[in-house]
Amino acid sequence: MKKFIIVNSFLILLGKDVHAAEAGMPQLDPQYWASQVFWLVIIFLSIYVLIDKIFIPKIRNNIDVRKDKISKDLESAKNFKEQAEKKLEEYNLLIESAKKDANKILSESRQKLNEDMQIKRAKIQKEIDEELNNAEKEIQKFKNDSSSKINMISEDIASTLIKDIFGEELNKSSIKASVSQSIKDYESKNQ
Repeated sequence: MKKFIIVNSFLILLGKDVHAAEAGMPQLDPQYWASQVFWLVIIFLSIYVLIDKIFIPKIRNNIDVRKDKISKDLESAKNFKEQAEKKLEEYNLLIESAKKDANKILSESRQKLNEDMQIKRAKIQKEIDEELNNAEKEIQKFKNDSSSKINMISEDIASTLIKDIFGEELNKSSIKASVSQSIKDYESKNQ
């Protein structure tokens, strides 16, 4: 537009003969310039008024609405962030509390289990000791009973053998002494 005005001004300065109006372009004829400038000013002023009074307020209103919405969204996001941080702190406190409670319950359970195990171990050990004592008594009784029975059986066998081999019967006290001596010799060798 500036170029057009500069070119027109230059051509006006040069003279009337140079204008293209003579060639059939009435826009360049200075006779019509006043009406062209009038309509140019009317059109530009109309466009300016339309833009200034209608379009710019709508655009400004939209921009303001967007700014308000963005600021509200930022504020609500900030509030949500603060609430989320508070909830996270509460959650962490709950987790720590639960861990402490779990550790406490676990240690109490271990202690109780150890105490129960000690009580049961002592009870079982006592029962084992009683059974061992009973078994030792039975073994000792069996040993005592068996050694006297062994002596009697050995004496009977020895007297029967002597009677079968030699045909005579020996004195029971001498057979008893011989068998007792043989058993003592055997026990002393095996111990």
